[in-house]
Amino acid sequence: MNSREIVLASRPLGLPSTGNFRTESKILDKPGNNEVLLKAWYFSVDPYMRGRMSNVKSYAPSFEVDKPIKGGVVARVIESRSKLFAEGDCVIGILPWATYCIEKAENLRKVDTQMFPPGYHLGILGMPGLTAYFGIMEIGKPKPGETVVISGAAGAVGIVAGQIAKLQGAYVAGIAGTDEKCKLLTDEYRFDVALNYKTSKALRKDIAASCLNGVDVYFDNVGGEVTDAVVANLNNHSRFVLCGQISQYNNTRIAMSPAMLPVFLTRSVMLQGFIVGNYSTRFDEARVQLTEWVSKGQLKYTETIIHGFDKLPETFISLFSGKNQGKMLVKTE
Repeated sequence: MNSREIVLASRPLGLPSTGNFRTESKILDKPGNNEVLLKAWYFSVDPYMRGRMSNVKSYAPSFEVDKPIKGGVVARVIESRSKLFAEGDCVIGILPWATYCIEKAENLRKVDTQMFPPGYHLGILGMPGLTAYFGIMEIGKPKPGETVVISGAAGAVGIVAGQIAKLQGAYVAGIAGTDEKCKLLTDEYRFDVALNYKTSKALRKDIAASCLNGVDVYFDNVGGEVTDAVVANLNNHSRFVLCGQISQYNNTRIAMSPAMLPVFLTRSVMLQGFIVGNYSTRFDEARVQLTEWVSKGQLKYTETIIHGFDKLPETFISLFSGKNQGKMLVKTE
């Protein structure tokens, strides 16, 4: 079996380019005992992958140069030597950027692609949905009538986080980068207000004007100047859910500033950073709840799907200019 795979050709300095990736051919053997041969169907591209392209210590090991990039993939079983899966099954796993691969059955989970679109298992019912669920329900814990602000609100995590906060009875403000995304947030996803940080002349004041009672929960996907503006509006005993810092991922030097600390101190702010894997023992619980909300129409979702295996590098890079609405996926067929 011939496969094509995309490897990390070199470690990026700043924003990655297509030159940091290389496509290679590989001949696969037959699957061994308890292994399956998979044909990739949908690939997830996610901001966290940028950190793994650098050779720095983090919560996940760095990708190796000249080895395939790995991420969430929905794939079809082509041949199985496992009792757990049959030919034609659809599965999800952390798999290489490859058209075909062989994987141990124990590393895969069967998914239903009839009830929900395949990409949902990489989005609202996958890592982004789980991230939003635990960030809001376990850290933010909004009470009815409280104000929640979501940055990166039109992204894969932000859309879900805002809707979950609404289900808890909160007033929800989203921050995004285009008027189109802001309209999507209020018209489709029940956000109470959405602010375009790129056109705002004074984001701090615009947040204050839109959140008249201050901010009780901030779900941060972005960092940088957007976060500075939100922090200025935090209430006493507010909760800061530190989920992502996409504005900082391509910086060539780490921005170190204690400027926010006096606000956290004087307003008794609780800040907690988290990785969704912290809650891995509770993933099934969260999936049950997310599935129920989606089935009842209480959670809606959107996907940006790019067609073609070769488009993976440029699609990943486009995350950092905000090209996606909701979950960014690459479909091979």
